[in-house]
Amino acid sequence: MTTTSPKLAAGSPFPDLRIPRLGGGLLQPASDSGWRLVIVYRGKHCPLCKHYLDTLQGMLGQFTEAGIAPMAISADPEEKAVADARAQGWTFSLGYDLSLAQMFQLGLYVSSPRSPQETDRPFAEPALFVINPEHAIQIIDISNAPFARPDLAALLSGLKFIRANDYPVRGTLPA
Repeated sequence: MTTTSPKLAAGSPFPDLRIPRLGGGLLQPASDSGWRLVIVYRGKHCPLCKHYLDTLQGMLGQFTEAGIAPMAISADPEEKAVADARAQGWTFSLGYDLSLAQMFQLGLYVSSPRSPQETDRPFAEPALFVINPEHAIQIIDISNAPFARPDLAALLSGLKFIRANDYPVRGTLPA
């Protein structure tokens, strides 16, 4: 039997996380202002994550122009995050050392490494959160495998629509 942590609700406040930021300081998505895109990636061991974040890097100007601040976070230690950022040329905000407690606070699926060659610690499966200027979660996408992730071009188009049309948070009807 598999268990997971409770999922965050659409429209709820994003948890007040403090995540070490590559280059110094902390990422604090809940307290930043404006629109924020938080991408949780599996880590250096995942080629699909690299491809996804390379796509984000290629669209960084479009997200910035649309008034959306992207950031990516993982459980990787600083040295792995530095190596990936340098090798891939990522310039968006990058957080590392996401703790198990923080993963569960976000309602993420967490996996154990299949071998020491993969990684040396539990890691979060992919997720994506869009936080609006009211600090509420506008969009949530949580996956349990690396193969399912939102298309970033479609997401950007949707976010432009949301902003232009004051589109509400969806999926808030209680069970």
